[in-house]
Amino acid sequence: MQKITLLILLVISQIIYAQTKLTETEKLVGTCKVWGFLKYYHPKVANGDFNWDNQLLEVLPKIQQAETKKEFSLVLENWIDSLGEVKEIAPITPPKDVEYFDKNFDLSWFNNKLFSKKLSKKLKFIEENRFLSDVEFGPDFDSFKNLKNYFDLDYKNNKDSRILMLFAYWNVIEYYFPYKYMMDQKWDLSLEQALLLIIDAKSEEDFYVAMKRMATNLNDGHVEFFLYNSMKDSQYYFPATGKIIDEKFVVTKILGDSLAEADDIKIGTVITKINGKTIKELAVENRNLICASNEAGYLNKLILSILRNASENVEVEFLNDGRYETKSMIWFDYHDSHRNEFKKGAMKKVDKFKLMDNNVGYVNMGVIKPKHIPDMIQALKSTKAIVFDMRNYPNGTYGEIANFLNAQENKFAIYTYPYLNYPGRFRWTEGTNCGSENKDNYKGQVIVLLNEKSISQSEWTAMCFQTAGNTTIIGSQTAGADGNTFEFDFKGFHTLFSGIGVYYPDKRETQRIGIVPDIEVKPTIEGIQQGKDEVLDRALVFIETGK
Repeated sequence: MQKITLLILLVISQIIYAQTKLTETEKLVGTCKVWGFLKYYHPKVANGDFNWDNQLLEVLPKIQQAETKKEFSLVLENWIDSLGEVKEIAPITPPKDVEYFDKNFDLSWFNNKLFSKKLSKKLKFIEENRFLSDVEFGPDFDSFKNLKNYFDLDYKNNKDSRILMLFAYWNVIEYYFPYKYMMDQKWDLSLEQALLLIIDAKSEEDFYVAMKRMATNLNDGHVEFFLYNSMKDSQYYFPATGKIIDEKFVVTKILGDSLAEADDIKIGTVITKINGKTIKELAVENRNLICASNEAGYLNKLILSILRNASENVEVEFLNDGRYETKSMIWFDYHDSHRNEFKKGAMKKVDKFKLMDNNVGYVNMGVIKPKHIPDMIQALKSTKAIVFDMRNYPNGTYGEIANFLNAQENKFAIYTYPYLNYPGRFRWTEGTNCGSENKDNYKGQVIVLLNEKSISQSEWTAMCFQTAGNTTIIGSQTAGADGNTFEFDFKGFHTLFSGIGVYYPDKRETQRIGIVPDIEVKPTIEGIQQGKDEVLDRALVFIETGK
């Protein structure tokens, strides 16, 4: 009797499976995953034997017509069968010298409840007998496979073109983004959310915004998503820049002298509202349009967005001596609002390096270039400490300076690269060394200043300088986006993201975390108004006291 009951339940479950109707989103999510998997894994597809984009466009009407799980799986099964036989080459023996990094790797979706067992088996067989690439991973690697095919698609009038672009981008991230495992939100959920917006998009602008929103979910400070149409529109700018502190914007640099003076804007000026919205409200409003690795990086990126406006007329609320005052300002185009960049003599000369009081050296890493390093070494080699200010972006000087600082060669970073013979898996690489055997290396203290503006090469260079052994990091959380970037240009937009994983030699993470300061110091509003550099001041105290 028990066996009969189980048999009846099995039959009923199969009937329910076959007759359950699917939503359009469910079908498209499943199709996206299968299409992307076959693109990179199927020997004939990955080899370029098919126009794979056209194949998707041809199968989408069949996907749309399928109503039940059984019908949906059958469409995908027939599609796979039409590609021809996959030659059995399993088992594929991994090279002995490859150490996998698998935190991003996940093909468990083969067993999706939407798929028949037959379809799941077909996918697993293709994985085990996958395409083996002879391409070396490098800066020119094309993760889109013929990127040019996606340059000029019709997003305004053709829903299928929007779906194609979404599928292509989603799968590039799925298989080749090194930090997928660190996203706040599962990448699958981002696909579902984007599909809802992209299917209903009424214009190209709607489509681009939907893609931009999805890109912010990468939680990667390297990610930018430039919309060319919006760049053509007139933009008006505030004549200064600064920092966000305690949910207020504080001016730290004047960009247009005369315009700033006309509205009594100076270093330390505090802004609490722009067009009636508080800084906190603007931060919430832009959250899904600006991609950053951490909160410090987000607030730094937010500044550019809130200091430009589509209209030249802007209402700004200032806080001065405890009193709030709203002014009706006129903002100007980039050239006028940033006039100091173009006006001869307006930009203050910045020292590449200098000798400070008490025999302490200072190096501005954002200004100094490789050709200046010999002079810097000669001038500062006898100091008791050197402060390397990396609250900026260095100019590729890490090697020459590391040779000066280090007594011996040291490894300072290792990487994860996509393993092209098993898409979605990454492999550890040997990494990068710095320094050399040098008995006359610098014997004083090495101080590195960092903050939220320290990104990528700044963070990487800081990792390098930490190998000197007498290095102290002072400042605040960095942007948390290290390594090179992959950039992709299309007719309507340009985007990029981190292309390799960067780690300390002991495999500690740097992405999103950034370079952790030994002594945390953040500027204050009062300090800025008094003209202080509180981070540098703290470094000088540490040099003198060791505390």
